[in-house]
Amino acid sequence: MFRLILFDIDGTLISTDGAGVKAFARVFDEIYDLPNATKYMTFAGRTDRRLVREIFEANDIELTDQNFRKFNESYFEHLTRYLPEGQTEPLPGVRQIIAAFQKLNPPPVIGLLTGNHPHGAELKLNHYNLWHEFALGAFGHHHEERADVARDALKQGQSQIHNLQSDQILVIGDTKRDIECARAIGAKVLAVATGPYTASELHSLKPDWVVNDLTQIHPSNLTK
Repeated sequence: MFRLILFDIDGTLISTDGAGVKAFARVFDEIYDLPNATKYMTFAGRTDRRLVREIFEANDIELTDQNFRKFNESYFEHLTRYLPEGQTEPLPGVRQIIAAFQKLNPPPVIGLLTGNHPHGAELKLNHYNLWHEFALGAFGHHHEERADVARDALKQGQSQIHNLQSDQILVIGDTKRDIECARAIGAKVLAVATGPYTASELHSLKPDWVVNDLTQIHPSNLTK
């Protein structure tokens, strides 16, 4: 049985109607006078730090800690405004599968593996009343590659779980990058087609399991 479960956020746990993307765009328009800064960018599965860095570089904005802080402060403010009012239910099956994992004996540690900044993740998951469900988190505020975020999650897991092995970790995500970062640490992968990829597209990437949504799977069906 798995001892550590790591969830991606956007497209896996929740759908925010693009709140994060809208907030990114608003910041660059409002602060840097760049109304089209995010127009051609792909956000799925990428870290916040890499996205910001690429836009900074493309527009000759200095890569200073001060500029990153300035972006983040404005981003958090706008993110709360764009989170969909009245939409506080996570994606189908999310609450049920978390509860099912928690009922296992012994229960696994449940955490996050996401490209989101930790405060952005907290804002999103508090909106959906999920933040309290996670015992640890690896985030995208220091790393540009999801594989490095996964390695951070592995280290955190090994610090909390005695003799944790890579194949005792399950990553649940909705994109190619979720699958790739899980493979980078030797973890198993459950891919869920509630994000930008169809079930067929996810199958072609060869995760261990693929479901249309999390109502279609139970922890008893997930074995190492």
